[in-house]
Amino acid sequence: MKVYHRKNDLETYLERQKEMGKKIGFAPTMGALHEGHLSLYHEAKKVNDVVVSSVFVNPTQFNNAADLEKYPRDVENDIAVLRQSGAVDVLYAPTVSEIYPEGLKSKQYDFDGLEHEMEGKFRPGHFDGVGTVVETLFRQVKPDHAYFGEKDYQQLAIIKKLTEKLNLPIQIHGVPIFRERNGLAMSSRNQRLTEYQKDAAKIIYETLQRTNEWFQTISVTEINNRVKEIFEKQDGMVLEYFEISDEATLKETDSRHDNRSYRAFIVVFVGEVRLIDNLHLD
Repeated sequence: MKVYHRKNDLETYLERQKEMGKKIGFAPTMGALHEGHLSLYHEAKKVNDVVVSSVFVNPTQFNNAADLEKYPRDVENDIAVLRQSGAVDVLYAPTVSEIYPEGLKSKQYDFDGLEHEMEGKFRPGHFDGVGTVVETLFRQVKPDHAYFGEKDYQQLAIIKKLTEKLNLPIQIHGVPIFRERNGLAMSSRNQRLTEYQKDAAKIIYETLQRTNEWFQTISVTEINNRVKEIFEKQDGMVLEYFEISDEATLKETDSRHDNRSYRAFIVVFVGEVRLIDNLHLD
């Protein structure tokens, strides 16, 4: 596996691969890699000749300085994980100056309103930061295919919109959520949980599963009330938000229509660790 820290070196290598007719698959990450990340690369390996990973903790998508400071970082371990996986050909681990040569500032984007739903309400400027780093990485890597986990479903939708609006020739793929044995969605943030907290946090996925059952028989208002009651009873957990939304627009719904697809979204603080999850509703 080749490791590059400078965009010029990365671009020179990938341009040669393109000249040889090779397809490039790419999945950007913020590191602290786990099996969920590896599932993206194994998926990319199926249809691409060269699979590229990036590890970069993007400062502009954090609206909480403490959260940025505590985000786990261990690039050497990430390199070892990727090498052992055998699924990645190139790792790009840029410095901040390679991504933000003119200083830490986000571009402003219009994602047709997707950015104002859910996470957008609680994390001002977050999706401008996401859009800025993803656009920059896309222009440096120039992949044919890019892969993102469905755990960050709103981010996936926004990246699809970004690619469409910028007319980038990249096919975006969503990859199903990879879960711990107890159902907890795999996340780099899980490293900050104690074993007790990690076990207790299985209630998040269990609640989504119950929501899927309830959605067939009771009102959305009643579901919202039941979810609030569940987390009011959990020690050391705080429900930040729960909502059922239209999968296409991400707008919250208060009723079900047969010709639309819906997904339940949830964010819970377990101690100081913010965990997100979602589930398509049958």
